[in-house]
Amino acid sequence: MRRRTLLAAAGLAAPTSLLLGVESALADLPAPSGSSVPLDVRLARARALFDTGRYGDLLQALPDLIATAHARIRERADIDYARLSACYSLTAQVLVKIGRYDQARLTADRAGLYADLSGSPLVSAAAARELAIVLRHQNQADTAQRLVVKAASAVEATGLRTQAQAAAYAQLLCTTSYTAARAGHRDEALSMIEDAARATRDLSTVPPAGRLFAITPASVQLYQVGVHWALGDAGAAIRAGGQLRPEQFTTAERKGRLHTDMARAWWQWGKPEHTAQSLLAAFRATPAEVRDRPSMRAIVEELNRSHAQAAGVRELGRLVLAERPRAGAS
Repeated sequence: MRRRTLLAAAGLAAPTSLLLGVESALADLPAPSGSSVPLDVRLARARALFDTGRYGDLLQALPDLIATAHARIRERADIDYARLSACYSLTAQVLVKIGRYDQARLTADRAGLYADLSGSPLVSAAAARELAIVLRHQNQADTAQRLVVKAASAVEATGLRTQAQAAAYAQLLCTTSYTAARAGHRDEALSMIEDAARATRDLSTVPPAGRLFAITPASVQLYQVGVHWALGDAGAAIRAGGQLRPEQFTTAERKGRLHTDMARAWWQWGKPEHTAQSLLAAFRATPAEVRDRPSMRAIVEELNRSHAQAAGVRELGRLVLAERPRAGAS
């Protein structure tokens, strides 16, 4: 008999041991492996795993990455604190993706602690944004909003003299807008997303490699899809998304997010076939964006229960809902 080894509650199609490894590292850091690969290179590779939707591989890499980054802060250099904060922010991001909000809250808190020690307003902004996202998922929208507005004000106080600062400010405005929308604050949400669009007018359509906030004008428009969906205006969300193309986004995760946000809007509008086609497009871009996100799996499950005859639904169910046994299980 095959044993279930999937993280069914989180929807993560990866062995339970991967998540347990991260949880263990958060409680008791392992000894660093002593890898000769520079930490910046390893962090970039870990980020690439997230961007390509390889969440299982990322979970596997995180314990040693965090342990190595911790070992570096013995020198108490600002850059080392910044790197450690980035490791924890990335951990929070993947934990949010798979619906593990309590662990994400812990890692986001740590990201903020080490960001403050780094002295970098942009690193602090990145950590504050991750914590705000976690708080939003924990139904603490007002606290999340205060946190991200405070972070945006701190970035604005830099004078926005560089592209990196302008990108950080625009990203925080987008997060503020979406958080407001999820809390039902329509005027604030629409005002903030308009401000974000203005803030990105002079930014490149392709962000430089390694930029902390890789936002572009197309990214802001993708946020508009989410904002309108969150406000209950499926028609406006679909109109905004209809002007976007996957090739405007440089990562598989963002391409997939375009399709899943459109799927939410179509689902809200009561269009199961369009929903299924959008989710199939998201799966083709990055399977994890559909398979590993609890909110997306919930839509797929409901499509299979209530609209099994709609075009694409059965194929989607086979792709997303089929359980995968652990290698070696019997």
